[in-house]
Amino acid sequence: MKRFLALAAATLALVACTDTTGLSEKSSRGSKGNPSAAVTVVEFADLQCPACQSAHSQITTPLLEKYGTQIRFTFKHFPLRSLHRYALEAAMASECSADQGKFWEYVDQVYAEQKKLDLDQLSVWAKALGLDQDLFDRCMQTKIKRSTVLADYEEGQELGVTGTPTYFVNGKKVESGFDTLSAAIEEALGGVMQRL
Repeated sequence: MKRFLALAAATLALVACTDTTGLSEKSSRGSKGNPSAAVTVVEFADLQCPACQSAHSQITTPLLEKYGTQIRFTFKHFPLRSLHRYALEAAMASECSADQGKFWEYVDQVYAEQKKLDLDQLSVWAKALGLDQDLFDRCMQTKIKRSTVLADYEEGQELGVTGTPTYFVNGKKVESGFDTLSAAIEEALGGVMQRL
């Protein structure tokens, strides 16, 4: 036990000594679609969730193709840590990638090769995307993005999110599905047009 505690203390000391120059706790992930759109779609997702992987290709991508100029699409993290061992780390890695302007590319990469997801693979994907490896590795070692990811999770809990993926259109929870989300977007767009 003493040996384990000494190892844990040494690990914490190493993390505390990691250089945080150029790193930020805040997210720089940005949205997709039209940043000034009156209709906002928010997805709470877990990067290790198989249903989220399917939704990414069958719901999110087609929605953006159809409504990309009319909606602002925002991704929020909801790592289901009790079910998915690497969900939190994958979320942090995507945030570290966002600092280098590659959030969406990293998300695409994780979903494309989700079955390979483990701690080593997170760095492999960063390298494949041409990220500054030192900056990415330091970002991961310091766990500087943990609070950002957990803030998304807490926001989701407050909104009644219990599983992933969960979508909201202009703050209203909508059942996951291309047709249901399209209908909700059309309704929201109609409301915007009536106000104009």
